[in-house]
Amino acid sequence: MIRHRLSLAQMKSGEKTKTIYSWIKEGNYKEAIAALNDELCLNRNSRAALSLLAYCYYTIQDFDQSQQCYEQLIEIYPNERHYYLNYAKCLYQSGAHEKALKIIVKYSEKFHIDNDDRKKSIDNEYDQFAQNELIKIQAAIKYTNDDDNINAKLLIDQIPDGNVDKETNLGCMLFKEKRYDEAIEKFRNALQMENLNLSNSRSNFHRIGSGQMNTMERKPETNKNDNAISGGSSNATISSMVNQKPDLLYNLAVCYYHLRQYSDAMKYIGEIIEQGIREHPELSVGMNTEGLEVRSVGNTEVLHESVLVESFNLKAAIEYQLKNFEAAKEALTDMPPRSEEELDAVTLHNMALISMDQNPADGFEKLQFLIGQETFQPETFANLLLLYCRYEYFELAADLMAENASFTYRYLSPYLYEFLDALITQQTSPEDAYQKFDEIATRHTDSLRKLSKQIQEAKNQIAKNDDANIVTKQNEILKKLKHSFDEVVELYVPVLMAQAKIYWDIECYAQVEKVFRKSAEFCNELDLWKLNVAHVLFMQENKFKEATGFYEQLVKRNYDNILDVSAIVLANLCVSYIMTGQNEDAEELMRKIEKEEEQLIYSDPDRKIFHLCIVNLVIGTLYCSKGNYEFGISRVIKSLDPYPKKLGTDTWFYAKRCFLAMLENLSKQVIIIKDSVLQECLTFLSMCEQYGQNVKAIVEAPLELETLHPGKNTVTYEARLLKALLLEIIEN
Repeated sequence: MIRHRLSLAQMKSGEKTKTIYSWIKEGNYKEAIAALNDELCLNRNSRAALSLLAYCYYTIQDFDQSQQCYEQLIEIYPNERHYYLNYAKCLYQSGAHEKALKIIVKYSEKFHIDNDDRKKSIDNEYDQFAQNELIKIQAAIKYTNDDDNINAKLLIDQIPDGNVDKETNLGCMLFKEKRYDEAIEKFRNALQMENLNLSNSRSNFHRIGSGQMNTMERKPETNKNDNAISGGSSNATISSMVNQKPDLLYNLAVCYYHLRQYSDAMKYIGEIIEQGIREHPELSVGMNTEGLEVRSVGNTEVLHESVLVESFNLKAAIEYQLKNFEAAKEALTDMPPRSEEELDAVTLHNMALISMDQNPADGFEKLQFLIGQETFQPETFANLLLLYCRYEYFELAADLMAENASFTYRYLSPYLYEFLDALITQQTSPEDAYQKFDEIATRHTDSLRKLSKQIQEAKNQIAKNDDANIVTKQNEILKKLKHSFDEVVELYVPVLMAQAKIYWDIECYAQVEKVFRKSAEFCNELDLWKLNVAHVLFMQENKFKEATGFYEQLVKRNYDNILDVSAIVLANLCVSYIMTGQNEDAEELMRKIEKEEEQLIYSDPDRKIFHLCIVNLVIGTLYCSKGNYEFGISRVIKSLDPYPKKLGTDTWFYAKRCFLAMLENLSKQVIIIKDSVLQECLTFLSMCEQYGQNVKAIVEAPLELETLHPGKNTVTYEARLLKALLLEIIEN
């Protein structure tokens, strides 16, 4: 940097200009900014230096610095129109919307722009361009801040027809009204116009979604999208880019996402990513996932124009919705590398959600940081509350809602507010909470019955009519009705589960079954519903046959990839088989699991797989609960061999429960265990002591201030305690 400054000082004026423009052309904005600041030290009112400096700051998205330059330029050159326009754009991008509107009014008054009679004032090409840009800024502010679609549309209608931005922004407004099919039509029209090069202007609120995931639901918000800068003279202006195709492809992808047509959405995302890799190899797409060390690409204009960050976020959101969590995580690591302080709010939010299972403390930290910022994605507030409730930090959720009352009205839907209120109430008054959940559930079931009736009527109309036009129209209506039905079911299921959990927590399983039976007409095709019905039948201990029927549906669907099924489902199905005398079916299922595990271990020897282990542990627990400790404990011991591969926090939890129950009954002299089995127990505990040094005995809650002693929170420590107790019982 010093070398550059010294060489510039020694150069002639023409050479300095050439060098600075070369740096700008090559994207070396830091060098250009340093050199231009040096020039300003010599002449603080240099028009060329200030203009180029504003351009460079804008390009690296430092809008605050850019607007300071334009403030100075306006003060020195108050009659230069493009400085006002660029200043308004900087204010918009930095979030100073009120100030941006004031500058637009000042521009209109100073240069006699009258929105009611535009033709009188438009006397040259630049005036027309500037007027369109100012209209788009005003419309974008109405669209994003005021949620005023009507006035935003009135402003956009002032832009001449045949403009890509007009078509795109109309599509954005249709999207906000959830008219996704109509929005898709607008975006396709804009894409066609773009391909024909009918316009090369660019929208202020071009991207309609942010690719943000949500715990219960996802509502993409309109992103602020800065205008590109065209350099080349000392009077640099913030104008428009020719290629906006990635923006339009992204908008189409978001619409298809909301229509649940994920394959179509992924098709457009794939096109954006392929184009980004082809045109911008310097952005290092996918390098992080491959484990290569790469430096940050920064938040450059090139990155922004490529729409790669937004596309990878949307891809992650789709994979997250499809429960492909590894693929969602990979989508986030595939995006161009940036340091954590350079990450945008959407990416940071999504990384927090993805990391919640592995590192919830880090996930909470990220979400709490985002909530503390002046602006954040609306989903952030709702997700933080939902995650507090998921991890049973209900007091923190209540405090967050109480301390941010304005956020609850702004960022929570009435349904979500009522749902969270009932969840929090449940901690102090389960009866009142159940009543609140029941009121919400009643509204949903009423809506579902109406939609079911309308769906049936639409099907009848299709069956009766031979007119192709009527059938097409009815099919469209049927499609929308089914989409609405699915949306209401998504809202109903969490309420249903919350109601069931109230009875589950007090072990009133018959009541839980009744709750699920009431919802059968709407939810009986959902895997989540089948799973929970199976669990509650299993827990009643006299309905194993019925539980088997539900578990089998879940297992047979994934029989060829049986390790994709939850281990506890496989374990409960085996127990159900045993309890209903279907031992051969249980053995066949266990052989299938064992075979799949052997194949997986062969391809990935270091991977830990617990499915067969947990099945054996649950079967062992069953026999222990029936008093057959010798067989049950032997099964538990067998399940954890080999110890380095099978010993984990969850498996140890099941094992130690059986040992504690056995020790309790031995101490009370209720049971007698053979010496050979007791010796086998001592050997087992010694092995757990040996291999359990780095295995936590308990997974601590993520936000606990008082943590367990690291030396005591290990399988080794607990195995020693159990071994000591067993030796004491044997000696006495």
